Amino acid sequence: MFFAIIGFLLFGFPVAFTLGGVSMLFALIGYWLGVFEPRMFGTLASRYGGIMRNDVLVAVPIFIFMGMMLERSGIAEQLLITMGRLFRTMRGGLGLSVIIVGALLAASTGVVGATVVTMGLLSLPAMLRAGYDPRLSSGVICASGSLGQIIPPSTVLIFLGDMMSGINQQVQMEMGNFAPQVVSVGDLFAGAFVPGMMFVGIFILYMLYKAWRDPASCPALEVTDEEKAALLKDVFVSLVPPLVLIFAVLGSILGGFATATESASVGAVGAMLLAAMKRKLNLANLRHVMMATATTTSMIFIILVGASVFALVFRTMGGDELVSDFLNALPGGKVGAIIFIMLLMFFLGFILDTFEIIFLVVPITAPILLFMGVDPLWLGVIIAVNLQTSFLTPPFGFSLFYLRGVAPDSVTTRQIYEGAIPFVLLQMVIIGLLVAFPGLVTWLPSVIR
Repeated sequence: MFFAIIGFLLFGFPVAFTLGGVSMLFALIGYWLGVFEPRMFGTLASRYGGIMRNDVLVAVPIFIFMGMMLERSGIAEQLLITMGRLFRTMRGGLGLSVIIVGALLAASTGVVGATVVTMGLLSLPAMLRAGYDPRLSSGVICASGSLGQIIPPSTVLIFLGDMMSGINQQVQMEMGNFAPQVVSVGDLFAGAFVPGMMFVGIFILYMLYKAWRDPASCPALEVTDEEKAALLKDVFVSLVPPLVLIFAVLGSILGGFATATESASVGAVGAMLLAAMKRKLNLANLRHVMMATATTTSMIFIILVGASVFALVFRTMGGDELVSDFLNALPGGKVGAIIFIMLLMFFLGFILDTFEIIFLVVPITAPILLFMGVDPLWLGVIIAVNLQTSFLTPPFGFSLFYLRGVAPDSVTTRQIYEGAIPFVLLQMVIIGLLVAFPGLVTWLPSVIR
């Protein structure tokens, strides 16, 4: 089933319908062989009803709406321009501004594609005009734009948190623990916060290193007296509103004052207020944002519908036992199983989107790893970080494709790939630290519980 799905995807069939269609085909084969009963499809109704009644997943379209509203209102554009002016007198200053703005946009939108495209359209031409190396410019934009995968609030973390919560409760009950500790989306947000800041920190250190060792690749710029006089006001106007919004959204979750869904609502209202302050909250923009939100949300959930059919057929015909026996037979025990699954997800990231991977792989493999004693919070964050790295890795990283679509012809695809490689290596360093020191993930959730 798994390789048949990959094969159909390589032919260009839509993911959601491939998952459902191939699963139905194998269910028919299983019925013919006497190993699958069609009445099992009756359980899908309760599964889909549970998805629609899930309060946590309501946060997904609201966070998408918030991100789309911030992008449409021009707040991201103004933030990029202002931060670029603030750091332009430093060598590597434009690169630093891109990293900081990427982190701020990730913490206020969580939409990777929109962030990469926005920064590619605004920052890349400015960096090239300033004499920046196209490789360095491309790499820092792609890396900073992909931070939306790991820095809360991330729609990927919402799905992972909801899935880990259900899987952990199921595994703990099967092991005899009928009062397991609840793993919430807020816990996963807290667990991802420190790794997200580590990514921002190591990107900034790399940019400073390039400014020191290779100043020609990231020269400083001149600032006129008029720009200096208006800079403080511009920074205050551009920076304070997004920071207030980030504090309202993340602070309410991490402080335990609100659930992810409630904080998403706060963020959506805040985004509309910011758009109104910029006089961009009109019917045309609202219609555009609502249509974009509906389209993105429908894409995500229709994949979930197809993945549910796949999981049902796969498990009913003994796929769980097959995967469990395979992982337990790997050399290295728990460590070997984790390495294999992470490598599988990493390479699947070359051909599948993040949501497709987590809907396809996590329900099958996560229960086995939790039975082996893997911490569900740590596992959720490592999966998100791993997929973020795959999102950036040449030759198939989605962030690279987003930038290629908006980059000028003077920037070659090879330069974009070469620019991304150092940031991929930096992310692997962070993954190594998270594996060696799991407390980097589990410490903050334990403190705020």
